Amino acid sequence: MSSLQIRAGRSALALIRDGGFSLDAVRAYYGPASGPRWLIVSGFDRTLFSSGLLGNQKPVLLAGSSAGAWRFAAWLQPEPEKSYSTLLESYITAPYRRTDSPQEILKTLGGIINTYLERDAVSFALANKRYRLAVATMRCRPLTASARPWVQHAGFALSYLLNIANPATLHAFGERVIFYNGPKPPSFCLRSEFKGTFIKLSATNFRAAILASGAIPVVVAGVRDIYGAPTGVYRDGGFFDYHLTHRYTEREDEVTLFFNHQERIIPGWMDKKRLKRKPSEEILDNVLMVYPSETFVQGLPDGKVPDRDDITAFIDDPEARIRNWWQAVRQSAHFGEEFLELVESGRIRQVVEPIT
Repeated sequence: MSSLQIRAGRSALALIRDGGFSLDAVRAYYGPASGPRWLIVSGFDRTLFSSGLLGNQKPVLLAGSSAGAWRFAAWLQPEPEKSYSTLLESYITAPYRRTDSPQEILKTLGGIINTYLERDAVSFALANKRYRLAVATMRCRPLTASARPWVQHAGFALSYLLNIANPATLHAFGERVIFYNGPKPPSFCLRSEFKGTFIKLSATNFRAAILASGAIPVVVAGVRDIYGAPTGVYRDGGFFDYHLTHRYTEREDEVTLFFNHQERIIPGWMDKKRLKRKPSEEILDNVLMVYPSETFVQGLPDGKVPDRDDITAFIDDPEARIRNWWQAVRQSAHFGEEFLELVESGRIRQVVEPIT
């Protein structure tokens, strides 16, 4: 039985079932703000970048927030396998204490970034011809920017309540800021429906943008005054772009690849408990989504995908958390090979189902 489930939007489904699909059709690969759940996509990622099957005809957009941005920053490095492996090691073994303050956790996360993003390699990353990076962040408004926990809590609680009625109210609490590399902004930033700001990545702001994209509200201190961007406090880009919120490709016959840890697609962070809220059909139209089967998930440690709750649950036994997370990485290492076999054999036509 396959460990993977494959679903596709209307146009992507038609392309696959007509037999015309190859990885050359993939023009964007999206990485969600999944926290430690990204660990089960590590084998999928490593197979894709080591195979060299993406970005042969035209640069592929690697778009993501939080963990998605962290993963994709490794793809752009001179030795992506080495950088990605270092990210895995540093991320899994990072120490956390019950008494850690948000500033101390930010320092820990900054240490992870310093281990896998080498300073002398950033210029190389920015000049990468195969991949273009788009990093989603949130520039906070006064309430959500506050370093006082109760004020920040109040700001995000209020944004949650107002989001129930109208997602557009989220922009009263923060501004979407996309950091990108390449000769021009990503096409999704230039569409009339895009709401936010886009800033070019540089050797000066690269690491700060990646760090800010994963600065979880309340838990992690924000990153202040990123070079080249509007002044302010920057936090986790998942606030606006948790899973899919944009159409990342330009043409009808281009596909956005999306590995998710679950079947449900959630637009923004504040939509997690809004079970009926999902991206529009236009956004999902050309998406090819891959996610683990329920049987596979049940076979993971504790019967679940690694998540942020593990840090708290194992705060007094970090060795157990580290063992579980490495085990999840090992058990999912075959995902990339399994996916490529489906594509190359054409069997993907038989297993793909519509996104519902």
